[in-house]
Amino acid sequence: MPPRTTDSTPARRDDDRAPSSDPEPEIAGEREGGAAAGAGADSGKGSDGTSDARPAETDSGPGAGHTARTHSPADDDGTDQRIAAMRRAADGGRRWRALHLAGCAVLLAVAVTGGAVAVGGVQDRGAGVDAVSASGALSPGDLARGDLDAGIASLQKHLRAQPRDFGSWATLGVAYVEQARTKGDPSRYPQAERALKRSLGLEPGNDQALAGQAALAAARHDFPGALAHADRALKQNPYNERALCTRIDALVELGRYDDAAEAAETADDRRPGVPVFTRYAYVHELRGDVRTAREVLERALSSAGAPADVAYVATALGQLAWNQGEYKTALGHYARALAADDEYLPALEGRARAQAASGDRAAAVKGLEQVVARFPLPGPLVALGELYEDRGADGDRAKAGDQYALVDAWTGLARAGGVNADLDSAMAAADHGDEKEALRAARAEWDRRHSVHTADALAWALHVNGRDEEALPYARRATATGYRNAVFLYHRGVIERATGDERGARAHLKAALDLNPGFSPLGAREARTALKDLEGNR
Repeated sequence: MPPRTTDSTPARRDDDRAPSSDPEPEIAGEREGGAAAGAGADSGKGSDGTSDARPAETDSGPGAGHTARTHSPADDDGTDQRIAAMRRAADGGRRWRALHLAGCAVLLAVAVTGGAVAVGGVQDRGAGVDAVSASGALSPGDLARGDLDAGIASLQKHLRAQPRDFGSWATLGVAYVEQARTKGDPSRYPQAERALKRSLGLEPGNDQALAGQAALAAARHDFPGALAHADRALKQNPYNERALCTRIDALVELGRYDDAAEAAETADDRRPGVPVFTRYAYVHELRGDVRTAREVLERALSSAGAPADVAYVATALGQLAWNQGEYKTALGHYARALAADDEYLPALEGRARAQAASGDRAAAVKGLEQVVARFPLPGPLVALGELYEDRGADGDRAKAGDQYALVDAWTGLARAGGVNADLDSAMAAADHGDEKEALRAARAEWDRRHSVHTADALAWALHVNGRDEEALPYARRATATGYRNAVFLYHRGVIERATGDERGARAHLKAALDLNPGFSPLGAREARTALKDLEGNR
């Protein structure tokens, strides 16, 4: 998930040299401070929902504890270099004032799936520099529990003294993956790749580095690559939690849901804990088994001890409830998440969506403005733009256009960092951009993987290009697993109406509104209008 064109980092020397007293940028001090996050791969869930975050996986072997820890980035200040990169990405006729949204300090964070960036929970200060083993190196678990930047600094210092420590090179590679995803700095992906290769050069086949390569591939949305690396890691260590979790994620994103369910069962047997529980629940949700998904998440929440785990699992419960149109319940879960971490972005975004669906548009706009000011990702940008359009006050159309322009800028920076952003691009462009580009991106993504999300994206892109007969099989495939998703039902209903199947159109438009009547500020309104017209034609 293309060569870099907007690299904001200085030129660097090859990473096959050992660290020295004049360290190369891969192990130099970081530009920004105070961040930590989990290491799980994105599931793609965020392509029509809220930003997705996964707890960290730690690779300590069998019998690990039942909670994994994630930590959120501190408020970051944007750098001049990233501002320049943002300008380059947004050139070509886009309005420059879209690049000056208030508070866009961290600029464009690079996500994985859905939609979605992996943002962790509350920071646990003091576990970064100090949580060093007797040998002076940090374990992946130490990084997950502590301050990511401080942990990286400790690793860099250790590797200058012990450049042949393959385990620390692997951990550094994973830490760079997290830094890329949590700080919106795609320059870290090539650095991660070099660190992981260095680890494998020192100790061929070590499972820590192979699992790190799997996480890197998943972060770039290279899901076949993620699956291959995870399988190699598990041959070396069947209990490697990061590899077990990334394997589930890759199978989900490839649309291999039966295999993903089997992988989730295996992971649950080998390494039960929050990272596995949440993936297990999502696999069941995708197959329409909402009750099991809810029960698993509730058990995960009851076992969560760290504030980061509470915030993450409570947010997952909120997203599940929102998908079912249970807004009051969703708001309760988001409140619990924010009580554990009042700056947890996925919970803030989810709460805003639930507020919008409940009719509290003012609170929803304010909440989403706060989210995109810190992490302007496609999902919340589009949601905020649609809220502006729906509100229709003076200047709101221009404000909406600003959000959609930022989606294009995000796409450019993501691709420059080697991230495949076609799914996000297809969905945003179909409704708010270039229909032909939407179809190109959707077809490209479908060629790579056959998930319900890519089926829905291709169906909708074909529809907006007036090719509804071609779109209908993909719309049917998107809803075939039983996944209860109002957007998918709405898209299918609209496409059925365009092909003359009024009975099917009525059924699926009604199902979308019955399930989640506030699934989209604009889409829900259009669904109600179409359904009313269909009822009038009976």
